[in-house]
Amino acid sequence: MQILQLKQAIVLSLAGLAIAHPGVHEPSSFTEVSKRAFLNNAHRSLSQCAGQLKRNGVLERAASRRAALFETYKKRSLGLRDTEQVVNTSHHSSLQVTPNTPESELFSKDPVCILAPEGEVGPFWVKGELIRHDVSDGEPGVPLFMDGQFIDINTCQPIQDLYWDVWNCNATGVYSGVQSSMNGNGNDSSNLDKTFLRGIQKTDSDGVAGFKTVFPGHYSGRATHVHVIAHVGAQVLANNTLTGGHIPHIGQLFFDQDLISQVEATYPYNTNTVSITENADDHVVQVETEDSNSDPFFEYALLGDSIADGVFGWITLGVNVTASHDTSATWAATLTSSGGVTNDDSSSGAEISICPDGGRVILFSTSLAAFSMVTPNYLLYTASKGAIEQMTRVLAKDLGQRKITVNTIAPGPIGTDAYFVGKTEQLV
Repeated sequence: MQILQLKQAIVLSLAGLAIAHPGVHEPSSFTEVSKRAFLNNAHRSLSQCAGQLKRNGVLERAASRRAALFETYKKRSLGLRDTEQVVNTSHHSSLQVTPNTPESELFSKDPVCILAPEGEVGPFWVKGELIRHDVSDGEPGVPLFMDGQFIDINTCQPIQDLYWDVWNCNATGVYSGVQSSMNGNGNDSSNLDKTFLRGIQKTDSDGVAGFKTVFPGHYSGRATHVHVIAHVGAQVLANNTLTGGHIPHIGQLFFDQDLISQVEATYPYNTNTVSITENADDHVVQVETEDSNSDPFFEYALLGDSIADGVFGWITLGVNVTASHDTSATWAATLTSSGGVTNDDSSSGAEISICPDGGRVILFSTSLAAFSMVTPNYLLYTASKGAIEQMTRVLAKDLGQRKITVNTIAPGPIGTDAYFVGKTEQLV
């Protein structure tokens, strides 16, 4: 029997300079000073939560629920895996799992909280998605059952009637509900009407909601991830969609690299020829985890002897319900009764149409040098520079079909005068 890793850390989702999707960056107005103040207050708030949650029976009920869900979802014998630490720093427990391990030990350690003053929504959020538990829509791939519990960091109480909005790409790296050159076949307008791997669920009295989905695949420049938005104070319309309320939480959740490797070895994930970006190389992971004790990764267990049997993943998310990030939640499209409608104000479908075939696009960045010689700003400089280079590569790939080349030039101690040709496979 293998060891199941149970994290006991505070997770902080702070994607300030990271690039959320190829070629698109959702800016954050959350400054370094306000970030530090938030972290200090959050640490003090969370230090009181574990004991109160235990006294109120929240942890015990969470353990019983997750154990019951695990038994429901698993197909054969217990197959538990170690969860590797984010960017290879040890944080696992030495808990030995046996068939007789009490559920209280397996599923109810101190809560792992994600505190998101402002995360990355990415360019592919779709408004108007349906409230439903099963969002798989028949998509092929490894089944993924997600269990999330939301805790108010100010009161240490579960957040009831919060609406958990999730979306991720399919096994070959394509999102439903949007039409964009950055998302699969940019000419496929029928994708606007598709809803696979998108949905919303309301939390119960213990702040719990869950989904049946498909383990996400990958695309250029990003590690495997799931997008999250929390809605508070929203109301349900007659068509089973949301209206009103506000958004206190935007973030992204990740998976252990070893688990990703197992999934990517199976069909249809292994038909994707795009290079895999690992967690250690992902700009969002780097910014969320650098100097922040952050670990925004699912705990998980396999549901059978084979990865194809599915994965059960669980996580506890701490949210400041008084925060509001509505202005950061830009959407690419809206799902209506007549199908998907593109948001013309969104940047997700932006194209460079004025550049003639065979021409050249040059990207200049002059602000990065300000970070160049100061630590830890040097790390921000490096992450930002990497994001810009990745954007260049993606543009090169998108425009390479028109024989347009893309350059990026950024001053600073790490000189860049890159020349990427979209049709050159080794570069894209």
